[in-house]
Amino acid sequence: MRVALVQMQPELGDLEGNLASACRLITRAREGGADLVVLPELCLTGYAVGRVDDDLALPADHPSLLALAAASGDAGVLLGFQEDSGRSSHNSAAYYEGGLLRHVHRKLYLPTYGIFDERKHFSPGQAMRAFTTRWGRMATLICNDAWQPQLPFLAVQDGAQVLLVPTSSAQSLFPQHYDSESYWRDLTRFYGRMYQSYVVFVNRVGSEGDLHFWGGSHVVDPWGQVIAEAEDGETVLLAEIDLARVRRRRREVPLVREARLALLAREIHRLVDEGGDL
Repeated sequence: MRVALVQMQPELGDLEGNLASACRLITRAREGGADLVVLPELCLTGYAVGRVDDDLALPADHPSLLALAAASGDAGVLLGFQEDSGRSSHNSAAYYEGGLLRHVHRKLYLPTYGIFDERKHFSPGQAMRAFTTRWGRMATLICNDAWQPQLPFLAVQDGAQVLLVPTSSAQSLFPQHYDSESYWRDLTRFYGRMYQSYVVFVNRVGSEGDLHFWGGSHVVDPWGQVIAEAEDGETVLLAEIDLARVRRRRREVPLVREARLALLAREIHRLVDEGGDL
């Protein structure tokens, strides 16, 4: 299958303009033969929604989002947006296929440190689920979710063969220790190798105030090798992935199969009973 990584430059608060930009880039991806189109975290609103007076939240089945999904034709599309769930607002990524809503992932781990204050504006999600596409099982990890290794573990145990990682990653908070790009590259290669999955990392570009987003969208294969990487600036990167390679890799070295979930469940329950984080 051919996946399109849409390295987009959204404008903060410009919902209509970002919808139009996303439609243009999705059309470009489809013209390139994409079967799956992945856009960055909060690509329809911009990242720092707390700086915007207007309400940018939409339900996942809003006509504007369904129209955008329809523009993808028979391709699947993953969109990052501020979701109005009826009771709360979430940093979400919705997956559409055939123009229909198929799955919504709500970001589980919301940063509250440094210049990042998502917990003030969003409620965390409450579930980690893989979902079925016509190509195979996939799962979504929104940016900071991927900094919690237990989440991709749960995703692959739920059958995911592809980890979709839409992000809004900016400059490092600790440049004396690491830069964001090498940090993410190490992380995605580790997940590809240890969880024997494809990892599709899609970052945005542009700036919002003190935040400078660096792009670097890329695809990692089940051996942990980077097989495609975007250039700087707004672009659409096309890459071929073959899920038969995931199945073959997991047969060759059965790391995913040997998870021992019952053992882990017992130990996790013990830690919770001893006063661990609920």
